[in-house]
Amino acid sequence: MIKWLRRVALAVAVAALVLVVLRVGFGLHVYMDGDFRPHLAFGRQSAHYDALEAQRAAQQSVPPAAAAPPPAPKADAEAAAPQAAASQAAPQAAASQAAVSQPAPAPATAPLPTAGSWIDYRGPARDGVYRQGAVAAAWPAGGPRRLWKQPVGEGHASFVVARGVAYTIEQRRSREVVAAYDVATGRERWTNGWDALFSEAMGGDGPRATPTYADGILYALGAAGELRALRADTGTVVWRTNILQDAGAENLQWGMSASPLIVDGKVIVQPGGRGASIVAYHVSSGRIAWKALDDMQAYVSPMLVTLAGRRQIVTITGTRAIGVSVDGGLLWSYPWPTDNAINIAQPIVIGPSRLFLSSGYGKGAAAIELIPDGDQLRVTKLWEHTRMKNKLSSSVLLDGYVYGLDEGILSCVEAATGQVKWKNGRYGHGQLLLAGDRLLITTETGELALVHATPDRLDELARVPGIEGRTWNVPALENGILLVRNASEMAAFDVR
Repeated sequence: MIKWLRRVALAVAVAALVLVVLRVGFGLHVYMDGDFRPHLAFGRQSAHYDALEAQRAAQQSVPPAAAAPPPAPKADAEAAAPQAAASQAAPQAAASQAAVSQPAPAPATAPLPTAGSWIDYRGPARDGVYRQGAVAAAWPAGGPRRLWKQPVGEGHASFVVARGVAYTIEQRRSREVVAAYDVATGRERWTNGWDALFSEAMGGDGPRATPTYADGILYALGAAGELRALRADTGTVVWRTNILQDAGAENLQWGMSASPLIVDGKVIVQPGGRGASIVAYHVSSGRIAWKALDDMQAYVSPMLVTLAGRRQIVTITGTRAIGVSVDGGLLWSYPWPTDNAINIAQPIVIGPSRLFLSSGYGKGAAAIELIPDGDQLRVTKLWEHTRMKNKLSSSVLLDGYVYGLDEGILSCVEAATGQVKWKNGRYGHGQLLLAGDRLLITTETGELALVHATPDRLDELARVPGIEGRTWNVPALENGILLVRNASEMAAFDVR
């Protein structure tokens, strides 16, 4: 018996030593996927930041005019990419190849716009729909042409784009950093950062909320409540505050995630807390304009919509879907509780007075209709079931059909009736956008997929490698350029 115990103790000691060696020497760590399954990975966080900093330094050592090579014929793009990579790598031989930016020009036939329209989370209407024109109906065998790829700081924010510049917020060591990048080349234009580190074992480190662009100002919200209005051309601070401190509210388990919304000269944010579930700040000064409600907030971004003839701010809190007037008055509410008050997916407008709601964690989906009732709106449930559970992503609408990820499997539901037309294709807890009748999907593992949106069947046209690592971030699409990122990499693809 004693010998057996000694053997067990020795085996445990050896296993512990091996784990320590793997952790310290090789950066072994555990991360969770969207189903909360643990995965082992290697790589030290400090090494990632070392590579990011080396790449940015090398990038800045190249004059801006030289950073964007002259337009190359599309057929020569792949041949040109290794040369571009080599020229970038020379000043940073110590950095890994994965950290090297590979800029390539956008085709001269379709120049980048002078003004941006993808200036909000999930697009200008926050509905995940691209309305600037057609994208490619099919991809070549290797996928869409990659313009560039480079490291990025941690976090789950997406991009917004204005005047050829993409903006996001990311974690860099112990600082949250808002960064501006040239869309055509990936070149970093400016950063603005502050001391803050939101760390959460299941979701990972870094800020969550996508910035918002309006009238030359970028509004960025950090995971711990830091709200900054920055000049979009320089990154200079116009004003700053902390929405959690202002509201006397505690942070959420997975941090502040709702993208700021600009409405009638106000910045709408959702700190939660008594009497300050939703707060409006003046865009010019950062002074509070109004506060409303007592809800515990969730992870849904507010949306400006018109439903049942009423212009309103719609969102989902920890326990209910609500519509609020632009001056903070509650117009309607509909119970929408989930386990631990985890609502993440955006509601989508499916008719002049109708909304689609969906959440994961076993909750499901519903369609509701708003009916005028004096100064208020009355809510009627049209249907509800558990066969479309948007957990970490949001659905899109096309021709009366909702397309979304039901716990990682692509599904099509008839908006009017809730009838499931089909459910097929595993993409994990990724994200999707709609462009014309094409779904652009980023899978949870960073692949890019092109799917024909039809209620008849799953019609996947292509699936190719995109970026490496767990990818929960929503992609952005501006002038046919698809911008994707996760907690380690960012890249741009030409899908025109």
